[in-house]
Amino acid sequence: MATPLHPETAVDLRATPGVLTADLPPGGQAGPGGQAKPRSMFRRGWEVFAENKLALVGIGFVIFILLFSFAGPHIYKTQQVSVTVLNAYCAPGAKHLLGCDNLGYDVIGRLMVGGQQSLEVGLAAAFISCLFGSIYGAVSGFAGGVVDSIMMRIVDAVLSIPLLFVIIILAVLIHPNPLTLIGFIALSYWPQPARLVRGETLSLRTREYVQAVKVAGGRSSRAVLRHIIPNAIGTIIVQSTFAVADSILILSGLGFLGFGVQLPSTDWGTMLSGGLQYMDQGYWWLIYPAGITIILTVVAFNFIGDALRDAFETRLQRR
Repeated sequence: MATPLHPETAVDLRATPGVLTADLPPGGQAGPGGQAKPRSMFRRGWEVFAENKLALVGIGFVIFILLFSFAGPHIYKTQQVSVTVLNAYCAPGAKHLLGCDNLGYDVIGRLMVGGQQSLEVGLAAAFISCLFGSIYGAVSGFAGGVVDSIMMRIVDAVLSIPLLFVIIILAVLIHPNPLTLIGFIALSYWPQPARLVRGETLSLRTREYVQAVKVAGGRSSRAVLRHIIPNAIGTIIVQSTFAVADSILILSGLGFLGFGVQLPSTDWGTMLSGGLQYMDQGYWWLIYPAGITIILTVVAFNFIGDALRDAFETRLQRR
């Protein structure tokens, strides 16, 4: 029969080297029978995410830029439809905090309008490309064999084409507007999530719950939609954040080359392109606000993506 420990000889497990305490709740509280209450997967993921301070800064900036772009025009009201030539090139001052551009538009108001277009196109293009790419990659990886080889050769072929050049040609042939730009960017980006999800699917299709669907006579579509994609959601979410950043960069590049949205609308790339021709004349407010906004927005989404990748990594959640 085991001898009960004397109170004076009790050992604090938290202070004992070699004892796993990662899943003990804060404060040393344990569940019934002395068993530690395990932390939920969401809580472990949030703790890992919250350790990345740059990601928290990134979330704060993304929230700020969303409010700035969509709620800002209702607070800081400016004329963004009609050209006001008398205000052209006006320097920053009390009336126009960041001055006016070559057409007399207030630069802050222009940043808000450009932010609406850039964020809407970026988010929509990222959603469409990741949705289609995820389904494509899951089907390819789950099917395997000849089907997988053919589907992935298509992906390789698309990736080998300089799609920015193709997008520019399409933009010349087709009048660019937000809908066509979303389609162009989604067309250029979907192979990347397809390859990532396909690699995830190759490991998931051997799991017991997927094999059980096959044994039970379930359809392949059910296995893909109900088991493969939900279990690859971490990879998809992380890739989506990078896709938003990349889509904003692609749109900015198109706008910089003159193939962005047309007046009276604008985007950050178009603003940057329009301001560069006045660089030698000292009109810095036509260049730096748009350029800095693009950089900060892209970096913020990348910070969030890096932290989400760590949060969804099982080894880090269970460290």
